[in-house]
Amino acid sequence: MEKLIAYFSRKDENYVNGMIKNLDVGNTEVAAGMIQKLTDAALFKIEPQRPYSKSYNECIAQAQDDQKRDARPELKNYPESLNDYQTIYLCYPNYWGTMPMAVFTFLERFDMTGKTIKPLCTHEGSGLGSSVSDIKRLCPGAKVEEGLALRGGSVSRAEEQIKEWV
Repeated sequence: MEKLIAYFSRKDENYVNGMIKNLDVGNTEVAAGMIQKLTDAALFKIEPQRPYSKSYNECIAQAQDDQKRDARPELKNYPESLNDYQTIYLCYPNYWGTMPMAVFTFLERFDMTGKTIKPLCTHEGSGLGSSVSDIKRLCPGAKVEEGLALRGGSVSRAEEQIKEWV
């Protein structure tokens, strides 16, 4: 069975090591690329139809509003099927203590029964938050393995950590 890396990542203005920085590639996408290099897994980018603002402060307000409304933003596209994938590396940033709501949309779209989900979360101090328990709640038939939390500002130096976790 094949492996899939499903990831949500955001470039543009991000909070990194205590400062707002403009990123050409989001931290989570960097981590997903490292996993891809190690596993040769297929990549799927989880993207909401209406992207969050490029402004960090506007983005966090939008993300918090989505969470308060328990929104399920429509995605730009979806994989046709996950039937060929046994292992799913699910990568996302910590948005208000859990995953971005677009990741909830993705997980609820598919039956994950019998699949192994390996969560990876980038953050700037808040770790995995409640994301692993949220994944278990959304995907009751899946085996959800121990998650890896990486500081976004250090993700470019995390290849060894990712290799051990993979």
